[in-house]
Amino acid sequence: MGKGSGKLPALQTVMLKRILGKSGYQVSEVGFGAWQIGADWGEEVSRESANEALQAAVNAGMNFIDTADVYGGGRSEEIVGAFIRECEEKLYVATKMGRATEEWNSGYDEVARAAEASCERLGVDSLDLVQLHCIPEETLHAGQVFESLEKVKQRGLIKQYGVSVETIDEGLFCIANSEAVSLQVIFNIFRQRVISDLLPVAMENQVGIIARVPLASGLLSGRFARGHEFGENDHRSFNCDGQLFNVGETFAGVPFADGVDLAGQVSDLLDEECSEASLAQKSLRWVLDHEAVSTVIPGAKNASQSSENANVSGISPLSEQAHSDLRRLYDAQIDSRVRGRY
Repeated sequence: MGKGSGKLPALQTVMLKRILGKSGYQVSEVGFGAWQIGADWGEEVSRESANEALQAAVNAGMNFIDTADVYGGGRSEEIVGAFIRECEEKLYVATKMGRATEEWNSGYDEVARAAEASCERLGVDSLDLVQLHCIPEETLHAGQVFESLEKVKQRGLIKQYGVSVETIDEGLFCIANSEAVSLQVIFNIFRQRVISDLLPVAMENQVGIIARVPLASGLLSGRFARGHEFGENDHRSFNCDGQLFNVGETFAGVPFADGVDLAGQVSDLLDEECSEASLAQKSLRWVLDHEAVSTVIPGAKNASQSSENANVSGISPLSEQAHSDLRRLYDAQIDSRVRGRY
């Protein structure tokens, strides 16, 4: 973490690159999270808006896009695929597999079929990075899935593979028992245990960290008040208490009302930092201040959100005092409220 003065304006895009683990890929430190444009939660994002968001991201220097085969039943991959075929810039696309069916088989045939389907939707011959998509822990421990991925890699359908995990223990297991080049983890101001328990091990083993849910499903944007009602198709409504999948994926596992209050405290602590930046930008900057992080992948459903996210790369690191204050807040008031697998 740096001792930045926090004086650079928030509206200055200077997109820096970082190495994604052993892959050697130089990826933008702010990437594009493509869950929202899949339109399987919340308000549907039109293809026009999705393309504008992607173009704004590329214009701002982003070259890393994260999607999955289940986002919108493949819609996200299809939109991303159509976009990259028309884009002249070199882009890295990371997708995911393993949640298309309830009884996903980790054998070679299943993994190869999933890779082929993603290649078809993306319009590519080989996937830059495929990530196991929070598959059951017992499937990870069985080890067959890593053997299957190695065979699919040898065949040329994938160039690199990583794992999106729900828990720190899963991440440590993958580092010790696979050739995964990256781990995708929930990492934000409301989820700080990974700083001491996972990030140092990942760095030591040259495993890149892709930080997801960096704004705690929007809580760390400071836009919500207690009593806010989300649409019935929004995961922040139907999964607010983990009704359908890990509660950690929604509001980082913090109860919504508590999270609103805590976000207010975070905002107060960061009031003197990066004066022209929004709370969302400061929260993303906090993630990037950890050198183990290769890229952070906030979602965006329009060009304005893409540009705001990208500008974080031009903001100076938060001060050491700010990091200390946020850690004390986490230890005293947040950690005990985090629910779900962690």
